[in-house]
Amino acid sequence: MRCTVFFLSFIILVLFASCKKEITSIDFTSPDTFTSGIEGPATDSKGNIYAVNYQKEGTVGKITPQGELSLFLELPNGSIGNGIRFGKQGEMYIADYTNHNILVVDMHTRKISVFAHHPDANQPNDIAVSPSGIIYASDPNWKKGTGNIWKITKNKGFERLESDMGTTNGIEVSPDGKKLYVNESVQQKIWVYDILDNGSIANKKMFYSFKDFGLDGMRCDNKGNLYICRFDKGTVVILSPEGEFLKEIELKGSKPTNITFSNDYTALYITMADRGCIEKVENQL
Repeated sequence: MRCTVFFLSFIILVLFASCKKEITSIDFTSPDTFTSGIEGPATDSKGNIYAVNYQKEGTVGKITPQGELSLFLELPNGSIGNGIRFGKQGEMYIADYTNHNILVVDMHTRKISVFAHHPDANQPNDIAVSPSGIIYASDPNWKKGTGNIWKITKNKGFERLESDMGTTNGIEVSPDGKKLYVNESVQQKIWVYDILDNGSIANKKMFYSFKDFGLDGMRCDNKGNLYICRFDKGTVVILSPEGEFLKEIELKGSKPTNITFSNDYTALYITMADRGCIEKVENQL
């Protein structure tokens, strides 16, 4: 009898251990150094990481590769940032959702200008920059559960590419500039489009669909694999360029909002809304 009880207890312990999350991330910044609105993030040519809402709303924080954290910018006129990307010349673009702007920052002088504005945008949310320099923005209406996709250039400003989607959130351009990925956070779907020569999009197809939890920011690595933040699940899912499920990375927190890479793609940096910090993962692909 004692052997039977011991054996059953051993089996239960093994099953419990197998169900526990295998956390592979570490803290790159201390918890609660950012607000719950932590987003961005983006990596400059020197390997510095930037994320919005450092200590308070309406700011941008800078973290060196060694983990040294400081205030980089305070946004003017009540602007609050969301997605951050860098352009071909090293300029920083920020999606300003409160004032319906795409802001551009001169990284040498830290001068902030309005690159484009559209009063009818719900809220420029996440942004992606194509190799040609075109900016694409997701634009969710959270109350209605709908969303838009915008193409944004200096000459023409905001041009609506698609409307009445689900809650558009994460957005990314493939490394070769030929594909645009957009996810619908609440509807748990990822769509892929062909990018035409003029920057418009066509041939919309379902790329991947999940059955639970939310979707947030997305990034492609240099091989074209797509990394998706699973909001409330506390993971990052990796899909191949063909839409094949490759891997799921477990995080310490449960609400990842967005992701960036080191310049050599050996490390991932994930902004965490529930922990107010950035977690780091060594890339295993």
